[in-house]
Amino acid sequence: MAQNTTFVSTYDAFRSERRMLGWNTPEDYMSHVHPYWKTFEAPNPFIHYMIGFLYTIFMFCCVAGNGVVIWIFTNCKSLRTPSNMLVVNLAILDMIMLLKSPVMIINSYNEGPVFGKLGCDVFALMGSYNGIGAAVNNAAIAYDRHRTISRPLDGKLSRKQVTLMIVAIWAWATPFSVMPFFGIWGRFVPEGLLTTCTFDYMTEDSSTRLFVGTIFFYAYVIPLAMLIFYYSKIVRSVGAHEKTLRDQAKKMNVTSLRSNRDQNEKSAEVRIAKVAIALSALYVFAWTPYAFVALTAAFGNRSILTPLMSTVPACCCKFISCINPWMYAINHPRYRMELQKKMPWFCIHEPVPTNDDSSVSSATTEMSGVSKETSS
Repeated sequence: MAQNTTFVSTYDAFRSERRMLGWNTPEDYMSHVHPYWKTFEAPNPFIHYMIGFLYTIFMFCCVAGNGVVIWIFTNCKSLRTPSNMLVVNLAILDMIMLLKSPVMIINSYNEGPVFGKLGCDVFALMGSYNGIGAAVNNAAIAYDRHRTISRPLDGKLSRKQVTLMIVAIWAWATPFSVMPFFGIWGRFVPEGLLTTCTFDYMTEDSSTRLFVGTIFFYAYVIPLAMLIFYYSKIVRSVGAHEKTLRDQAKKMNVTSLRSNRDQNEKSAEVRIAKVAIALSALYVFAWTPYAFVALTAAFGNRSILTPLMSTVPACCCKFISCINPWMYAINHPRYRMELQKKMPWFCIHEPVPTNDDSSVSSATTEMSGVSKETSS
């Protein structure tokens, strides 16, 4: 009873003080905070501590999961294919997302920013590279799947071609990461609870609105349109091919024109394409909340936004970055086999492939770039 009384009195004391957001933040840092956020009361410290605890879990899960993905895909010879270079690159981008988590964790337990404006800018810079880079990386994987399944006569992408694609991915992410960092166009500012930073979507001027609209189209609409285009082409191609085979088999009065091996190979291709579509949906789930908050602040009724609401999109991105690596263990036979050999205590039991299955597994390995989509 005494402990409950102490807790209630502490909570009442906190409420009676009516501290405003940023109460323990230096004035020079608060000069970068939009006046809208300053109108909110400071949340209960328990909210900060819970967010810090949640980010700690996200950080360990994501670093461990993506670290294992990078380790196995770079050390297993059969998995070092051009397509899987895109997988590793996306895992690296996810790692960047979570490597900045210590800043968020420390800020949360401090109930405010610790590392100043430079720490804010670096935090947002890493998030920008992850978000924009992962979006375009997903689109590159979609193109690779489309080329493999819908246009097999064109041949698979070479290592040189994929290397150029990876360079292009990082180049695509650079302009809207570097320009706000140096204040050339847009800027990075604290948001919401002031424990995270992102690009400025709150300032009410034409330059900021143009920046928000442009980055929305550049980093969200274009990659999403590419995902929809390539995966819809895959679905149509597979459907048309299956219909042709069924019609021909019907004319020849046979059940199927495929051997078991051909059926298994095509099944592997379609299964991995389905995984890619599912992971693309996770990408939409991760980044749509961010798009909603930014567009609402810049063009809509910003009065519905609260500091806690602005924190939800970041949590969605971190959560998806944790889920992505474990999709391999479910959907990639070769990855499961290597994980079983290197980490037998992980309780993965992948059956040893037969001769036919080996060829299928080899074909699956070549198509494995589809297995990594992201949030970030």
